[in-house]
Amino acid sequence: MTDTAGKYDRFSGFYDSFEALIERRAFSKYRKRALSLAKGKVLEIGVGTGKNLPYYPEDVEVTGIDFSRGMLEKAERRRELGLKNVKLMLMDAQNLEFGDNTFDTVVSTFVFCTVPDPVKGLEEAYRVLKPGGRAIFLEHMKSKSKLLNVPLYLMDPVMRALTGTSMVRETQKNIEKAGFKIERVENLFFDIVRLIIATKPSGD
Repeated sequence: MTDTAGKYDRFSGFYDSFEALIERRAFSKYRKRALSLAKGKVLEIGVGTGKNLPYYPEDVEVTGIDFSRGMLEKAERRRELGLKNVKLMLMDAQNLEFGDNTFDTVVSTFVFCTVPDPVKGLEEAYRVLKPGGRAIFLEHMKSKSKLLNVPLYLMDPVMRALTGTSMVRETQKNIEKAGFKIERVENLFFDIVRLIIATKPSGD
């Protein structure tokens, strides 16, 4: 994880500028839709520069973790704008420092394309989510369309070198492998960007 975290530390200074156009035209709307579903005690995995923080309902308590100090410094500046009930922590998604069944909601937005061992990270998310709790995944991933995958495969080596991000992960399948029960999938940009709502069965 150290190499990937180092890439994000170096990238943190211009990360928001790099994504500014797509954030304005699409991602901000997707975030607003996804974060409106958060309830109770929330864990955000890969909080990054804190882009999600303004979209949370006022009555939730958010713990945001990230493996990059540089990204967390940017998120801290957003938190200081007056956001309440937000705590930020340096932490590896693959080794969460929380007890079992701690959170009512787990959130990730464009994160599990980058976690080196995504299934391990998702299993950790599953572990800390309360039985009956909700997981909200806003993620980009490999399409079911071979044609749509062509540009993704072309971009993949560049993004891996720059940020450690894979453009062709099968994240929906990985979510299921980790034990989550998928309740709903919304295709937001073809089936490349998906909003996936999942739960941890009450019996676990």
